[in-house]
Amino acid sequence: MTKTRTFSWILLCMISFSLLLPSLSVVASGKVYHVPLENEVEDGLKAFLERAFTEAEEQKAERIILEIHTPGGYVTSAYEIAKIIENSPVKVVAFINSKALSAGAYLALHADEIYMVPTATIGAAAIIDSAGNAADEKRNSSWIGEMVAAAESKGKDPIYAQAMADKTVEVPKYRATEGKLLTLSAAEALEVKYSKGTVSNLDELLEKLDLTGSEVVSVEPTFAEKLARFITNPIVVTLLLSIGCLGLVLELFSPGFGFPGLIGLSSFGLFFFGHTVAGLAGYESVLLFVIGLALLVAELFVPGGIVGVIGGALMVISILFAGESVVHMAYSILIAVFIGIIGMVIVMKFFGKNLHFFNKLILRDATTTEEGYVSNVNRIDLLGKIGDTITPLRPAGTIIVGNERIDAVSEGSYVEANRKVEVIQVEGSRIIVRETKKGVD
Repeated sequence: MTKTRTFSWILLCMISFSLLLPSLSVVASGKVYHVPLENEVEDGLKAFLERAFTEAEEQKAERIILEIHTPGGYVTSAYEIAKIIENSPVKVVAFINSKALSAGAYLALHADEIYMVPTATIGAAAIIDSAGNAADEKRNSSWIGEMVAAAESKGKDPIYAQAMADKTVEVPKYRATEGKLLTLSAAEALEVKYSKGTVSNLDELLEKLDLTGSEVVSVEPTFAEKLARFITNPIVVTLLLSIGCLGLVLELFSPGFGFPGLIGLSSFGLFFFGHTVAGLAGYESVLLFVIGLALLVAELFVPGGIVGVIGGALMVISILFAGESVVHMAYSILIAVFIGIIGMVIVMKFFGKNLHFFNKLILRDATTTEEGYVSNVNRIDLLGKIGDTITPLRPAGTIIVGNERIDAVSEGSYVEANRKVEVIQVEGSRIIVRETKKGVD
């Protein structure tokens, strides 16, 4: 009887403990941070990922799932983002839900593990310049080395990473056409052990990672970060600087403060806002720009020109150091100045008459003959008349015709005073005379 009761108690405890296991596992589970890496790889994305990874570390997350869907982007930004992934104390899983091409493939290789959906691809990672052409040999070699190093650091066969960046590397089994960059499908990536598995969605990935009971924290970019990503795009940067230059030039040459100045300052304001949020520009850059602008405005009231030159130089320096690359910003400034000048010429030529604020810039009054204005009097009535030289003509001097004193020049020779001269030619206000015997008694 006693043995039966003891066995019953043991069985009851085991059943109760087994029922508590799921809830205990949920309590024990930590957080999983789900972070999207979407669209173009650029500086604004770097700022967002830096915030997301820092938050995951502070919350002692178990895992960061980096959901990748990108056609690539800028190499300098990719290098910085790769450092964030590498330095993360939290294990990072790259979940490629569509494509990880170019810089996206490079970033995926820095994750601790890669998982892909069945239709996903990874590869095609050649480096190109801003004009869309293949980069020079030095930069290309450096990039290929980075791809190989990223694969090796995670224990992957580097030949496939090299083939993704160098079309001369032969891996025929995974290349549809010779001379093309390598792009692996999900099945191929799994076969060459670049991918740890193929899953259909995030829930299946969590199950595969034994993280089903974990709290999933989805991190999304804030409105400011989304705006910063848009503004820090090099094309948008050049456009903002062009509008800013054009607006300020128009405003500086027109009295008061109006629409062009407002547009120009707003463009520069957006530029600095985006680069500040992205962590590229500090408040010192903004302060330097404000000081430069103040000096440029002061040039209107202080003669000499040196104040305006210093102000313009400070503005250019502040913009140069607001971006991540001084060289890229220099190109953007040169393009912006060129576009600003062309834009101003076009606007003034074709739209100036129809825009009210251009009336401040352009003098529209004209002195026409129809309104009685003449530049000089054409004295053709003096032709053939005889006069006397009051002063010597060397060859210019003064003559008198009748009772009228007239400035005249000889036709080239010296003529003494008190000599008879004849008007032989009139060119506007220029009276040409020649010494003559006519009129001499």
